[in-house]
Amino acid sequence: MIDFNLVPLLPELFLAMAAMGLLIVGVAHGNSVTPVICWACAAALVVASFLLFGMSWEKQIVLNGMFVFDNFAGFMKLLIILGLITTLALSVKYLEQERISRFEYPVLIVLAGIGMMMMVSASNLLALYMGLELQSLSLYVLAAFNRNSLRSAEAGIKYFVLGALSSGMLLFGISLIYGFTGSIDFGVIRGALEGLEAIPFGVTFGLVFILAGLAFKISAVPFHMWTPDVYQGAPTCVTALFAIVPKVAAIGLLMRLLYEPFLPVHDQWMQIIYFVSLGSMVLGAFAAIAQANIKRLLAYSSIGNMGYALIGIVVGTPEGAGAVVLYILIYMVMTAGVFAIVLGMRRDGIAAEDISDLSGLSKTNPIQAYAMAIFMFSMSGIPPLAGFFGKLFIFQAAVSAEFYVLATLGIMTSVVAAYYYLKIIKVMFFDESIEAFDKDIPFARRVVLFVAVAFLLVFVIRPEAIVESAQNAAAVLFT
Repeated sequence: MIDFNLVPLLPELFLAMAAMGLLIVGVAHGNSVTPVICWACAAALVVASFLLFGMSWEKQIVLNGMFVFDNFAGFMKLLIILGLITTLALSVKYLEQERISRFEYPVLIVLAGIGMMMMVSASNLLALYMGLELQSLSLYVLAAFNRNSLRSAEAGIKYFVLGALSSGMLLFGISLIYGFTGSIDFGVIRGALEGLEAIPFGVTFGLVFILAGLAFKISAVPFHMWTPDVYQGAPTCVTALFAIVPKVAAIGLLMRLLYEPFLPVHDQWMQIIYFVSLGSMVLGAFAAIAQANIKRLLAYSSIGNMGYALIGIVVGTPEGAGAVVLYILIYMVMTAGVFAIVLGMRRDGIAAEDISDLSGLSKTNPIQAYAMAIFMFSMSGIPPLAGFFGKLFIFQAAVSAEFYVLATLGIMTSVVAAYYYLKIIKVMFFDESIEAFDKDIPFARRVVLFVAVAFLLVFVIRPEAIVESAQNAAAVLFT
């Protein structure tokens, strides 16, 4: 008998119905209603967050073990919803400026969001795959959303082809796990693995393929190759989406997968994640130095940041997991603030993407320059900004678990990465001033910028509440 208790799925069900309804509105009225649909989608996401708050966050497993809702899933879903609302707020004006204002855009974002929320609640390898693909199919379309741009079309094709390859690897890994454990249910897999004296080679082999598929989703080395080209080629509002939200869902999925069904084989997957983390930090630090395009620089920055987040996963303790959740939250806020400024880099209605275009910004627009400086200092890990605490807790967890080499290399790559963050500050404050950016900055973008700056500055005053919430959410995975 299938368990049809759908209460834990209310946010996803509501968003699915809202997306379908708004799609019909768009078809009936055309692209002229795109801004209305964008804000309607944002309102639907707000309602979904209220539904989340109104539910019990005690652990519930429904649909015959396919779907789990607990404190961790609730916290990660709130981050996903917050990121989606931020992306929509940043996008409305940009779509109009680039003449790509089509009603499908916000609907695709909501559908991708449903997939992301399903990912962090997956309690079965099939549910995991369904959520992942719902997210991915929407993102493939969004990457190529500017049909009149060759770069956007190229970004969409690259993302689709490499994404299909990663999905195939993921499915192959799932089939091997099923073959050796006899189930795709997380609980049954864990029970089967705990009862084994020696882990079969096939299980390790399947786990390698699953991790390869998921490493692609968080753009971790060596599956990062799509990131710089897709970030540069996709419309900047879509790049903001890629940078802000999907990584939150993918990290949440990875944590649930490794800490629940595959915790008994921690020694096996720890070695893989260790080198993926190390490679991501090193490549993210050194490859970004030579970049002249700010979107490509942010792509390599995201690769490096995922490397730092993976340190907490390698540790395999509740403290490490809590540090990852906190780090992802702070990273999401920093990235949203940076893209609020990057989306405003326009002269005479034409988008500017080179770092050199920021020359003398402190003289032409000091508010944006100082805000960008705060984001760059925070990403560098300079105290007392929130980015410092994100890295501090990650490195503390690594040292506590005696991963001294990984923590040391993480600190060293942070120092290297600080070079290109500080380079942006140098360009804004010390280079010769050039023509000012257009002053037409929408209110929603100003709000995102203000909230991001305020969060990074105020975090140091009362960090306990957020840190404790992140730790409590992650602790559920170890009970």
